[in-house]
Amino acid sequence: MTTASNTTPAGDVAGNQPHPRRWLALGMLGLAQFMLILDVTVVAIALPLMGADLDMSREAVTWVVSIYTLTFGGLMLLGGRLADLIGPRTLVYTGLTIFTLASLSAGVAQDGATILSSRVGQGIGAALLSPAALSVVVRLFEGEERNRALGIWSALGGAGAAVGVLVGGVLSAGPGWPWVFFVNVPAGVLVFVILLRALPEMPPVKTPGASARPDVLGALLVTGATGTLIYAMIDAGEAGWLQPRTLSLFAVSIVLYAAFGAWQRVARSPLMDLGLLTRRPVASGTFVIAIATALMVAVFFLGSFYLQDRADLGPLATGLLFLPVALATMAGAQVGGRVIGRTGGRALGVAGLLVAAIGLTIPAVFETTVGVVLGISLGAAGIGTLFVVASATALGLIEPHEAGIASGIISTFHEFGASLGAAVVSSVAAASLTGETGSGFASAFGVAAAAAVISAVVAGLALPSRK
Repeated sequence: MTTASNTTPAGDVAGNQPHPRRWLALGMLGLAQFMLILDVTVVAIALPLMGADLDMSREAVTWVVSIYTLTFGGLMLLGGRLADLIGPRTLVYTGLTIFTLASLSAGVAQDGATILSSRVGQGIGAALLSPAALSVVVRLFEGEERNRALGIWSALGGAGAAVGVLVGGVLSAGPGWPWVFFVNVPAGVLVFVILLRALPEMPPVKTPGASARPDVLGALLVTGATGTLIYAMIDAGEAGWLQPRTLSLFAVSIVLYAAFGAWQRVARSPLMDLGLLTRRPVASGTFVIAIATALMVAVFFLGSFYLQDRADLGPLATGLLFLPVALATMAGAQVGGRVIGRTGGRALGVAGLLVAAIGLTIPAVFETTVGVVLGISLGAAGIGTLFVVASATALGLIEPHEAGIASGIISTFHEFGASLGAAVVSSVAAASLTGETGSGFASAFGVAAAAAVISAVVAGLALPSRK
């Protein structure tokens, strides 16, 4: 079974005994991850007001969302490697500080350029914080406790996207759009202060003989490749998947990844061990996190647009109707964290994908407000379990010196999935999104349900057995 291991004991942090404040640290790190994921969607409902107040073009308003995920995903592997080189504790504080200050800058912005540059800053902070925080979780817990901890981590992170819609609606309808950014400031300060007392010292755990110097060229190549790929998937939703520009971006990304792989084989201190991606637990775990995030974004994207455009509901009502989606996601992750030690990742992963497929089929067949809310809530419960399966499977058997970069891989595929999910469902539902016809929503939900079924088959073959 790959969901628990003694290779990265809690004694790695604090002698032979588990750290006494590990659950408090987990709560704060989970809250930080919740903020990072929430910021993908919290701005969505605020965009019309923001664009009008700051006189931003449609393209600029779109980039308020995209530039964050692009920076976040593009720098994730570098963040994971830095967590291994300098220690995850230091990087958690650094990333949290950058993210909080960038949020303050976005809230006080008086023009579009400041908003976009602040969102880049948020993305940089998130790319440092997310893999470092997950690395801390892996090193603080072991065995069954780790499965439970990953369940809590996944519940908070997985619910962030759905809660972002609710928070965005409440804040936009109340104090105004700047507060979708300002809300991060007191939360960031609170998390920082508590972590100063809760987090133990975590020195770097280096590979014997490896240099402490970061692989700058490798970082540039993989960041460029990842950023280009995410941009291609974001752009494909509007430009089309087979357009020359989209195909060119995919080609550039492939070339950069090939150059990165070639460089890693000859570099004196490579950014990552490419062998990690050939390990069955890591490879299958990254597949599950990608499909889970793609399905979650499909739930958010389609549900949000349907409720506002077709059902003609306001942002506040839309946000409130996403509350059961957030609760279902958290419940699914919590249940997953508690049962995965008994069922194993394969059985739970297949079950989660099938539940997601059933949920997404409901609005595809019964395209009503009740059908959409009921369906995406049920689907979210299944998706919540997948975040636990992905993390526990991919990180269950890694060594201490691999915790940071392995966490970076998981976090990177999280952003891949988000970009792919948004691009695919926006393409399928394009006619409905432009108001031409309503059939696009049902078709997009159907495509998402079919993807979940196909992924269940793949997961059943790819995920390691309990044994």
